[in-house]
Amino acid sequence: MSKKFELMTARGVKDFPPEEKIIREKVVNILKEVFEKYGYNPFENPVLERLDVLKAKFAAGEESDAYKEIFTLKDQGNRDLGLRFELTLGLCRFVGMNPDLKLPFKRYEVGRVYRDGPIKLGRLREFWQCDVDIVGTKSVLADAEVLAIVQDVFEKLDFDIEIQVSNRKLLNGILEECDVDPNLRMSAMIIIDKLKKVGIDGVNKELKENGISEESIRKLNKILEIEDSNENKINKLRELVKNKQGKEGLDELEEMFSYLESLNVKNVVFNPTLARGLTYYTGPIYEVFLKNSEVTSSVVGGGRYDEYIGNFLGGKKQIPATGLSFGLEPITEAIKLREKQVVKSVAKVYVIPIASVKESLELIQKLRKSGIKADMDVMGRSITKNLDYANVMGIPYVIFVGEKEIKSGKFKLKNMSSGEETQISLEQAMKQLS
Repeated sequence: MSKKFELMTARGVKDFPPEEKIIREKVVNILKEVFEKYGYNPFENPVLERLDVLKAKFAAGEESDAYKEIFTLKDQGNRDLGLRFELTLGLCRFVGMNPDLKLPFKRYEVGRVYRDGPIKLGRLREFWQCDVDIVGTKSVLADAEVLAIVQDVFEKLDFDIEIQVSNRKLLNGILEECDVDPNLRMSAMIIIDKLKKVGIDGVNKELKENGISEESIRKLNKILEIEDSNENKINKLRELVKNKQGKEGLDELEEMFSYLESLNVKNVVFNPTLARGLTYYTGPIYEVFLKNSEVTSSVVGGGRYDEYIGNFLGGKKQIPATGLSFGLEPITEAIKLREKQVVKSVAKVYVIPIASVKESLELIQKLRKSGIKADMDVMGRSITKNLDYANVMGIPYVIFVGEKEIKSGKFKLKNMSSGEETQISLEQAMKQLS
């Protein structure tokens, strides 16, 4: 007797029906188009990695719990393996394994990653990352370029955005200037990063709980409360932060802003409290938010990681790199919230045969060969049921093929949105639908 079981997915993963997958593919296609326009090349890493590589401290950072969330397994040779939890690690491993790689190495990658962590709204155990990186240059021109990519992507997606930027060198310099213990600086950065969420009182409370002195907190507040234009913020910070690392961070920001101006990248805001959690960032960091959207979390994040790859080489050589990751989940959610019509089919037109299956097959093949995505009734349903099907699937046009249409060479094309019907030739229909 067969064992009964409940049909369900594994915890932390989900199916993507056509109405969701169509939106996701649209986003991915735009990403790839823009990435390649800037000279970035497609790249792919294996989902499986050696466990010792995934667990390396320089991969996740000592303060990160990511390595604890690795899905682990053994192969038939009893070797320890794991599923990748990010795309950056595989890129760094690849560059480290290929010392003769021509630099700069500009790559993009779209793929699944896995984290065996807690499940909550917006956080799954299997999810997609869409990364773009440039390896081999210390110049912040590379950082400006990836932010130009961001602007182009969201222009194509028809979203207004705000690009927030900061610099890890500056943050370290600020904490040094405020006499924060070097051992507490990373945790202080993570707390400061919560300013928008918990407010200045919440940040101060957490800083104190983490061992930061009241005098250091007072000095930090003076810096965190600076409100002005990007240029004026930099000028004010130059008066407050005098150490070498802080000055380097401000110089890099100023240089990057000059490149962004030349690239005509707009809506860039210098946010000194932006920190991002990963320990491997070494210079400019950035996050992107949608304006006028119910999605309030960041949709893009990244930064410079000049020491990450070198750690794969035992610290013998520094290979600078910078890049960012687009959040496919929040971007898709924002589009779903904005779009009113649910589209469940990629078809542009639906052909309804009226006692004319063979003729309809010939017609639909001509449509497809001309590059038009076309579907056709294969159920032998009535006209009413076929129209209902096309409407539910969100197919924008319907063509009726009956004896009258075949003889006249004129076919009825119905716009499902407006309800307008026109009698046109196949050639005219192809022109209108293409």
